[in-house]
Amino acid sequence: MRESSNPVFRSLPKGQQGGYAQFGTGAAGYGAQAVQADPYATQYPDQLQRGVSRPLTIDDVVTKTGITLAVLSAVAVVTYFFASVNPQMALMLAMVGAIGGLITVLIATFGRKQDNPGVVLTYAVLEGLFLGGISWVFGKSVEVAGGSAGALITQALLGTFGVFAGMLVVYKTGAIRVTPKFTRFIVAGIFGVLFLALGNFVLAMFGVGGGDGMGLRAGGPIAIIFSLVCIGLAAFSFLIDFDSADQMIRAGAPEKAAWGIALGLTVTLVWLYIEILRLLSYFNSD
Repeated sequence: MRESSNPVFRSLPKGQQGGYAQFGTGAAGYGAQAVQADPYATQYPDQLQRGVSRPLTIDDVVTKTGITLAVLSAVAVVTYFFASVNPQMALMLAMVGAIGGLITVLIATFGRKQDNPGVVLTYAVLEGLFLGGISWVFGKSVEVAGGSAGALITQALLGTFGVFAGMLVVYKTGAIRVTPKFTRFIVAGIFGVLFLALGNFVLAMFGVGGGDGMGLRAGGPIAIIFSLVCIGLAAFSFLIDFDSADQMIRAGAPEKAAWGIALGLTVTLVWLYIEILRLLSYFNSD
């Protein structure tokens, strides 16, 4: 399996099969040969053979991802309305969720807990706090400029799921093939924007650029270009995520691996939503 740009997928056991596969067309190799080639067989000894766990299917991925997003969405909605009643709590809730979510992903990735439903749902709750709080903050800034917070958030949500659906179609049709070269390019781009974002944050802390650092988040032309690059990288990351998930299904990974796939897809969705929300806030704050 090719290395994914998503750290959660990169920590999952890797399949032995290579090549391009159609995500959602059904799993292949559920027989003895797939079980023998399955890298999960060493992590979960004899589980598939003894029937303790059955092979992963696309339905498992859809169900677990749906549950994760449902929990995240419910917490985000509650957090948003709580922030509307207690505005001073909005930023604090967002920070708690962001830091907690990051720690949870690190635990899942480096502690090999990415297929633990408790860890995945904990991440969903924390990211719900983050998204609910930060959505209120961005919405309030737009309202101050005379815009509509509801319209901003609705547009960001539609944009996020529109990009997700579009990239799924691109993957299924094979319009863009996930190759090792493509994967390396996306991973390099993600590390590049991460380095720039951290550098911008440090410079802003020291008052460079009037507290805007390099201007990557200042709302000007540079900030718009930077957000568009981030959105593009997040969108193309879905192709690699789909490919990683598809090959896990083809390799006959156990059912519980669906939680790790759900976590990886949710991480990318959260990143994409935040970048789209930020970009829209630039246009609505002028």
